[in-house]
Amino acid sequence: MFNGFTQEAFDFLLGIRLNNSKEWFEPRKEIYTGQVYEPMKALGEEISAPFEDTGMMSKTGRIYRDTTFPPYLHYRDVMWIYVRYPAWYWNRTPTLFFELSPEGAEFGFRIAKPQAAVMERFRAELEENAEEFLSLVAELRNAGITVDGEEYKRSKPCNTPEAAEFFRKKALYASVWERDIAELSKPELAQRVIEVFRKVQPLNEMFHRLVEIQELAAQLEKESLLEAEKAEETVKAP
Repeated sequence: MFNGFTQEAFDFLLGIRLNNSKEWFEPRKEIYTGQVYEPMKALGEEISAPFEDTGMMSKTGRIYRDTTFPPYLHYRDVMWIYVRYPAWYWNRTPTLFFELSPEGAEFGFRIAKPQAAVMERFRAELEENAEEFLSLVAELRNAGITVDGEEYKRSKPCNTPEAAEFFRKKALYASVWERDIAELSKPELAQRVIEVFRKVQPLNEMFHRLVEIQELAAQLEKESLLEAEKAEETVKAP
């Protein structure tokens, strides 16, 4: 059961940011396990439970960085929980997330590095019918959820003025920041995260559908090219 995060958890995360070494971490490993990892694991179980019937999976990260990171950065100072559909490239797929850092916690929805073709399909849908999406965005913002994202250096052409803001996006997030440690120390945090997840789930489903359509289109294109190559080889054969 999730009982909230202690001040010690945030002190530890700040400490590992300032002292990213085995020498600093090892004597404090029990603090990490008891005050950071175990509460994150318990929170992950609670906030993912309402979405188990969707086919999404849940994962709670560990502090150890993988070998692709520079050798002087042994540990993460931001801990995370992801609830998402299975995907090979996790940053290309929409995700419900919770992240804990020395600054507090951020939670909600994001698609961090979608393929350009996915965002092109997103813009095409906006061009055709922006009303439903913009209504959802307004509802989220009225609920205190920030909807924003990284932008292209050059704006994409847009014939729908009210949707122009989102034609500039090459990624998207809808999330809440909580920096009050007192709020993060409460067991009720789990229910608050679930409520935000439910509010942003329509965005998650929308982009999951767009990603699936693009993956299917790419697969069909690949199969078509292979068939064309085989046909060409058959013609050339003696």
